[in-house]
Amino acid sequence: MTYRVCFVCTGNICRSPMAESVFRARVEEAGLAGLVEVDSAGTGGWHEGDGADPRTVSVLAAAGYEGDHAARQFRAAWFARLDLVIALDAGHLKALRRLAPTPEDAEKVRLLRSYDPAAGTDLDVPDPYYGSVDGFEECLEMVEAASEGLLAAVQAEVEGRAA
Repeated sequence: MTYRVCFVCTGNICRSPMAESVFRARVEEAGLAGLVEVDSAGTGGWHEGDGADPRTVSVLAAAGYEGDHAARQFRAAWFARLDLVIALDAGHLKALRRLAPTPEDAEKVRLLRSYDPAAGTDLDVPDPYYGSVDGFEECLEMVEAASEGLLAAVQAEVEGRAA
């Protein structure tokens, strides 16, 4: 049975597609590609159908990540098929938990940086959209740091299902 993870930010053109690409690479490196499905969405639909921000694409490519992306808006009905919904900041976390049809679905929503022990109490991945490429590089560093802990958690879940 496939374990499904969806990363969510505001417009699905910066942070969440970056997290999707990085985490998909970690899943593949761990040999879990057939067991874990990774995608992303936005809390809003302003950019639906658009590709990732060019700065996201360039920062990912420079770091060796691949990814073909088309933005889309997260839908409440998706909770039924998802195992984990990863919010990129506290605003997304609140919006997603409000959107969740059941308390069990709301429990599926977690902050990405909560998987990074070095993150401390600041668990938001700042929105780089209105800044320079430096913000996108900082975003990538945060995503990569949290992806290791997230992978360990997902791997434990996947192995628990197989047992």
